[in-house]
Amino acid sequence: MRVFVTLWRLLVAIMILGSATAAMAQTGGGYILGPDDTVQIQVYGQTDASITTRIKSDGTIVMPLIGSIKATGQTTLSLADLITKKLVSGGFFKAPVVNVEVGGFASRTVNVAGKVGAPGIYPLDRAYRVLEVLLKAGWVRENGANYIYLRRGSDYKETRLDTEALVRGTADKDPLLEPNDTLYVPDADTFYVTGAINKPGALPLLRGMTVRQAIALAGGVTAAGSDKKVGLYRVGSKEKDEIDLDQQIQKNDVLVIKERLF
Repeated sequence: MRVFVTLWRLLVAIMILGSATAAMAQTGGGYILGPDDTVQIQVYGQTDASITTRIKSDGTIVMPLIGSIKATGQTTLSLADLITKKLVSGGFFKAPVVNVEVGGFASRTVNVAGKVGAPGIYPLDRAYRVLEVLLKAGWVRENGANYIYLRRGSDYKETRLDTEALVRGTADKDPLLEPNDTLYVPDADTFYVTGAINKPGALPLLRGMTVRQAIALAGGVTAAGSDKKVGLYRVGSKEKDEIDLDQQIQKNDVLVIKERLF
């Protein structure tokens, strides 16, 4: 038993390491700076050499003493190392301690829209997968679909992702996000219930929902109605007068609850 547990822990560790390696490979070990990002550069003990500035559209920043340097394509660590080398090679300091932090993320962001708790623009301050950003955005609202669209690239190529697969699936079901991606959660698919039912109208279609469950969701049949007499109207199919209550419902189905015969 102990051997089995040890092997299982080893397998989990390998999986986590593989995921982390993939994430680091995407960002080169840290957030990649780009135009319009704000950086806070501190040279310890040298307040005159410390600044907070925005990266220009040409990818440069202007530092006291050393002038213009290229910041885009750098991480905070590599930019701090570059600034240190220039301060030393310019003869300004012998061994300066430089720290760089990102004050505002603007160049690497993703858009989250639709039926989520908090739609908006989210920074890719590290490697994120779809599930992580959806959770940051408050997850899918009750009236949201059980799938989302990932839009990517200048041609807005769309990939449909299943929300349950994101939670239960593997990394291939939960892709790494790229700058300027858009996650869109549409309204939930709906079906309709009419006739002798307590709450007629459009209702959200849940995964694997049956006619029986739909009737319950619609408040049950009225005193004059009968769940033994349920008609189904489906686009592209022949109308059915009476159907099995365990039959699954599809998008845009119309259920008609008929009255009982006295």
